Amino acid sequence: MERIFRKLGKFRRVLLMIASVLGVIGPVQAQNEGDWKKVVEEAKKEGQVSVYIGRWGPVVEAGVFQKAFPEIKVVHTGGSPPQIMQKIANEQRAGKYIADVIVEGINPNLTIFHANKLLDPIKPKLVLPEVLDQSKWWQGKHHYADPENEYVLRFVGSPQYGSISYNTKQVKGDQFKSIWDFLNPKWKGKIGARDIRQPGPGNGAMRFFYYSPNIGPEFVTRLFSEMDVTLFRDTRQGVDWLVGGKFSICFFCSADEIRKANAQGLPVDAFGAMKEGAGLVSLYGTVVVPKNAPHPNASTVFINWLLSREGQITLQKSLTNSGFGAPDSLRIDIPKDDVPPEELRRPGIHYLDLDSRKEWLERKPILNTFEKALKMAKAR
Repeated sequence: MERIFRKLGKFRRVLLMIASVLGVIGPVQAQNEGDWKKVVEEAKKEGQVSVYIGRWGPVVEAGVFQKAFPEIKVVHTGGSPPQIMQKIANEQRAGKYIADVIVEGINPNLTIFHANKLLDPIKPKLVLPEVLDQSKWWQGKHHYADPENEYVLRFVGSPQYGSISYNTKQVKGDQFKSIWDFLNPKWKGKIGARDIRQPGPGNGAMRFFYYSPNIGPEFVTRLFSEMDVTLFRDTRQGVDWLVGGKFSICFFCSADEIRKANAQGLPVDAFGAMKEGAGLVSLYGTVVVPKNAPHPNASTVFINWLLSREGQITLQKSLTNSGFGAPDSLRIDIPKDDVPPEELRRPGIHYLDLDSRKEWLERKPILNTFEKALKMAKAR
């Protein structure tokens, strides 16, 4: 009998704990909704938000945010990552603080702006309840690129399968099950690759090859020293050579160009995941808040809208309509119909989250290995 009472007492304590938690959830959510309404009202008074965003500018140009918040004028500054970096540097040297939000890639948001302490934390700006609800995000959490998990928020996770494509007249896609199959002597002299010493396609793939525990520097060395690889720098030329059969396999041909060529009925396609898994990259999908942003409430509204369900759906649709190809948002509660199949994260594949650790961003050891392999190839 005493044992039964003890069990009942324990059960009662559990019920009280559940009731306590449930009692807290309601007020907290209400508080967040109240905070959101207050921020929106203050943002309307500021009347403007300056958004610096380059390649993914179509998400602003689509006008969905402006329609939702007509009292907050969006001033959009575009350009390449180097141009945006230079513009902000010039403004700040002149004592001008114009940017409210920067939407760009890891470089420059992490490697330049965060590294030089030019950012305010973005975490306190997450106010909208649906954005705060981490169950709506991949792996049940928000993803950051900075070690503090405070400054550089990532909202895209696109698979990086190695950026390898092939001529469908010369190669059968199912011939390759492993990355190591590309070292088969049968393909010697039949492989082209974009020179990754220049910025552009292939840098994410090389990080995946180099830092994957199942691939590593040995593969990079052997590919470029043993396989008589033809290097190119013009991405369009690389696809033309692949279409024409100059080589059968292309490492780091532009994914956009390959998709366009395939859609036109040309004999090219891209490989999917090999048994070693895939990398995961943010592309241009990180958002930060520069210090001394002149419209703090308007920046909060824009950031929360961008990370909202509507904002992420707009991102995918606008990029598809612009011909860029939609990236896979880290939000998991939105439709992914606009995302090309090869850009979707898939269950059962191990992903190496390449933007989650600072050491996996290092290019210098990769380039050293690449150049050493090229010297070995010449010496053969």
